[in-house]
Amino acid sequence: MTSIRSLAVFCGSRVGIKPVYAAAGRTLGQGLAHAGIRLVYGGGRIGIMGVVADAVLAAGGEVLGVIPDFLTKMEVAHEQATEMVVTDTMHTRKLRLYEESDAFLIMPGGLGTFDETFEIITWRQLRLHDKPILICNVAGWAEPLVTMIEHAIGQGFADPACRQLFEVVDSVDAALNRLKTLQAGGRGEPELL
Repeated sequence: MTSIRSLAVFCGSRVGIKPVYAAAGRTLGQGLAHAGIRLVYGGGRIGIMGVVADAVLAAGGEVLGVIPDFLTKMEVAHEQATEMVVTDTMHTRKLRLYEESDAFLIMPGGLGTFDETFEIITWRQLRLHDKPILICNVAGWAEPLVTMIEHAIGQGFADPACRQLFEVVDSVDAALNRLKTLQAGGRGEPELL
């Protein structure tokens, strides 16, 4: 049994142009529910966010949504989530996502997903936490993201040790299998905020 009991998933509020993205979201949601891992996510019922949450709920799993008040209409807060936390700002949303999770999984998404991904990797680099971070390269989606990090390393803007802050997996099945072997991370030093 995994020590990962609660997983933050960062993903898109759109489903993207390839059907494989939504299919990966459904597979992830079903897999999390069957593994007994609570989904912690941005709280929307649209896009891949909604697909993952719907799949977790349909398979009998637990879902914690965290959404700032101003996005409850734009991202259409998921009314069936097991628990929904409405925050006052994006910053408090991200902090709550962090606090509620043992690990992080990045799925396909856009600018918001990139923001969350880089912030959580940066927090790990700064030793604010030591929670595992997986990037799921569904249909090659993550390749430009990883290439950008490699470019920053190559240009001397990031240390090569940054490669150890996250892992790239090639599929949802690989991510679910990896979650079985990971240990839950914790707070680092110095404390957040």
